[in-house]
Amino acid sequence: MSDHGSKQPTPAEPQTEARNLDSYRAHYAQRTAGMTASEIRALFSVASRPEVVSLAGGMPNIAALPLESLAAEVSRLITVDGQTALQYGSAQGIPELREQICEVMALEGISAHPDDVMVTSGSQMALDMVTRIFCDPGDVILAEGPSYVGALGSFNAYQAEVVHVPMDEEGLQPQALREAIAAVTAQGKRIKLLYTIPNFHNPGGITLAIPRRSEILEICREHGILVVEDNPYGLLGFDGTQYPALRSLDADNVVYLGSFSKTFAPGLRVGWVLAPHAVREKLVLTAESATLCPPTLNQMVVSRYLSTHDWRGQIKIYREQYRERRDAMLSSLEQHMPEGCSWTRPDGGFFVWLTVPEGIDTKAMLPRAVTRRVAYVSGTGFYTNGHGSKQMRLSFCYPTPERIREGVRRLANTMTEEMELIKTFGTAGQRTTSGPQAPSPDTA
Repeated sequence: MSDHGSKQPTPAEPQTEARNLDSYRAHYAQRTAGMTASEIRALFSVASRPEVVSLAGGMPNIAALPLESLAAEVSRLITVDGQTALQYGSAQGIPELREQICEVMALEGISAHPDDVMVTSGSQMALDMVTRIFCDPGDVILAEGPSYVGALGSFNAYQAEVVHVPMDEEGLQPQALREAIAAVTAQGKRIKLLYTIPNFHNPGGITLAIPRRSEILEICREHGILVVEDNPYGLLGFDGTQYPALRSLDADNVVYLGSFSKTFAPGLRVGWVLAPHAVREKLVLTAESATLCPPTLNQMVVSRYLSTHDWRGQIKIYREQYRERRDAMLSSLEQHMPEGCSWTRPDGGFFVWLTVPEGIDTKAMLPRAVTRRVAYVSGTGFYTNGHGSKQMRLSFCYPTPERIREGVRRLANTMTEEMELIKTFGTAGQRTTSGPQAPSPDTA
């Protein structure tokens, strides 16, 4: 019996695919030229294996969530309100959740009206929209050095130029900010935004000192620079200190980005942006052109969680677990790291920023570390200017304390071997530069 009618198409040969790729290149917009995938993505297909201790990805420990009660609540939601939850919604987000978001932000001193809140599909969407509505090609965005790789990817996609401003142990340096503004202005360039992660910085693990917050806001007001405050970790402090949000100090010149990814569940992709009223209207129009509306079901799940569960108590559980993991990482670094290493000591959040001894290139060393069954993120991805080869980001949020200790031990052994190579041959690997990359869960 003939099967000609059901014959499956022959898969395209790689060479044919390559020719097709070349034919499309001529049609791409100019802004795609600098868009690159995360250079560590391929490595993390290996790093995700169970025998590898990953100190890389910033994945929350959602095992701490009350999954059974959440499952029952979602079931009730679908049964009772399914025709609303599974339908289109407003581009701004459901009113109930926007009101609850105002209650969440009040914990950091923010007084806001629900009309000025817009729900987004994660705060990454908010970053993209803010860049889209404010930045023309060639505009300058000031950002801490280092800075969040996902933000740098969005800035690069819209052809904005990033100028990094140094940090120290107290966060962004006000004098360095003044100098950067003067230097950019002298070149005749236009500064549109200051992008900052003031609390438990990603990747730096540093918190902006309270006295500096007002000073930085004043500098930006003086020069007409809008501040974009990205604050996904603000409620995850370990010592009980509640830092005032920049938005709480200046409601007119700060666009605030928040997320439930770190304090509830990243898979729901629910974040928000709080903006001055005129800016909020542009954000709604931008969202309508991109996604029409954020997922109603996901918003209602978050809203029901906030109204039926002790979410403040859940955040306390997160804090305690992450503090234990932070302590495990810091004590292991003290015990195992070779001389010449230094690192930040975060009082909240997910990350430690490690500086390695002279001669080691963290990007070149990464494949060898993965071979030794430990993974990290090289510092090169957190800069746009080629810096970061002497740094790496270590995440303590997901592995257990025991796995963290073992991972640090393996990393220290890898580093010791690199130092031996340098001692013997003068170099352990070719230095390479990097730049903005598309965000991925590995670098979140």
